[in-house]
Amino acid sequence: MRRIIPSIVAALLLCLVSTARADVKLAGVFGDNMVLQADKPLPVWGWATPGEAVSVTIGDQKKSATAGADGKWMLKLDPVKTGGPMEMSVAGKNTIGLKNILIGEVWVCSGQSNMGFGFPQAYNAADEGPKANYPKIRLFTVKHATALQPLSDTEGTWAECTPETVKGFSAAAYFFGRDLHKALGVPVGLIHTSWGGTPAQSWTSMEGLKSESGLDVYVKSYDSTVANLATLEKKYRDELLPKWEADQKKWNETVGKQYREDLAKWQKESAAAKAAGKEAPAQPARVAMTGRKPTEPGKNPGVPTVLNNAMVAPLAPLAIKGAIWYQGEANAGQPMLYRTLFPAMIKDWRRQFAQGDFPFVWVQLANYMKRETEPTQGEGGWAGLREAQSGTLALPNTGEAVIIDIGEAGDIHPKNKVDVGARLALAAEKVAYGKDVVYSGPRYESMNVEGEKVRIKFKNVGGGLAIGAAPIIRMGQEANKPLDHLVGFSIAGEDKKFVWAEAKIDGDGVVVWSDAVKKPVAVRYAWANNPECNLYNKEALPASPFRTDDWVAPAPPQGKR
Repeated sequence: MRRIIPSIVAALLLCLVSTARADVKLAGVFGDNMVLQADKPLPVWGWATPGEAVSVTIGDQKKSATAGADGKWMLKLDPVKTGGPMEMSVAGKNTIGLKNILIGEVWVCSGQSNMGFGFPQAYNAADEGPKANYPKIRLFTVKHATALQPLSDTEGTWAECTPETVKGFSAAAYFFGRDLHKALGVPVGLIHTSWGGTPAQSWTSMEGLKSESGLDVYVKSYDSTVANLATLEKKYRDELLPKWEADQKKWNETVGKQYREDLAKWQKESAAAKAAGKEAPAQPARVAMTGRKPTEPGKNPGVPTVLNNAMVAPLAPLAIKGAIWYQGEANAGQPMLYRTLFPAMIKDWRRQFAQGDFPFVWVQLANYMKRETEPTQGEGGWAGLREAQSGTLALPNTGEAVIIDIGEAGDIHPKNKVDVGARLALAAEKVAYGKDVVYSGPRYESMNVEGEKVRIKFKNVGGGLAIGAAPIIRMGQEANKPLDHLVGFSIAGEDKKFVWAEAKIDGDGVVVWSDAVKKPVAVRYAWANNPECNLYNKEALPASPFRTDDWVAPAPPQGKR
């Protein structure tokens, strides 16, 4: 009997393990309320017991696959027309049922903090929030994660867009999806995967970084992190984290304590003043602790490839229409390197999703930091990063939303995400759907020296060139009034010293000149971190910053990010 009992227990345990392994599982990006891409083959994948037969049924079609030795299975459904709602059934030794699936347009929305910027912080959230009832727009946010090697799965849930669910979503992505939904009249699925303060190399796979010799610096950075991880983690545990905790404790017992006492006193005095009908005293200035909590080395989102591994790779090869991208601030210190990195990242994503050159549309850096009083002479900084972004338009099926007019000098996170979303949607309508729309502001095409003046020719002039003004930034603020002349142009001769220039619209071009430059050779427009500029087309889309020269000069100082 003593021999039999252990055998029975072992058999029961084996049965339990086998049962657990038999459960068919779908990849985390699939779920109730999701949108599947219309008119494309639809990869569906997950895990099961090795060798287990799995079938997927949707509508009148059924496809089958067998789990491999690693337990992963994948199949492709035939293209499905726009519509829904539909149900999907995934069956092996168990069955999974998905409900309320729509067929429409799926977009991946990625980048750093300006993509992650939440809907409630947008300048018009109070007005727009109650109107965000769009049952055919579906929202999915990828959970923050890092990984030194590609992960196979991610976490998240799909939700219908409502005034409640939009509160936890990206403002820029929502306004993009809303405008696209209105323009196309079809369901739109938005997959939000972003992380504040992160550089593009973190969003690029190791294969993508190795595809360009100029990106070796990132490969070496990753290799160094992996090679020294044990040492870095020990230093984090034994030195950095304890020091930060001690500093925080000391701050809480001194400066923080005093601030809390001052705040409590102010609240009491304000309540008394309000009750007496008097003016409340000024609120004490908020005091923040200096020094951020150190990042655990193995979880640092700034390490090359780690966000691609954890927050992009697990989504592929989901059928999608395209991607929108809102990033660049974290790479502004190396604009020349971004010229190689950014297109390499786009090509890398296209390789991973295996759907050809799918549409990729991004936001050009906004105006930011103190406004310069003299023309910028260098080629670095935010102006250089914008140039690197615009240069990436050389890739097929790409578009750019220019927001050089809606930034805020003192805030790296401009609150006007309505215009960001609108301009992204316009670019997508043209690039992804071939619509006959004016999707961009004027872009530099060519220059011609005419005596002491330079004629600049533009493309994307739409209904014609115009002097414009930045849109309203905050609710209740009066609209900016246009100037009566163009600003933002500078000109230089052979000495390569730029001076402010006069400029006048002439047909589909602009004539630029300065009495100080008799033999002009180069022109720049909006070439600064935070330029004053006002060239638009009549569709109210701003001209993209540009320069006609390729002169090398030191980069200007960078603002804090």
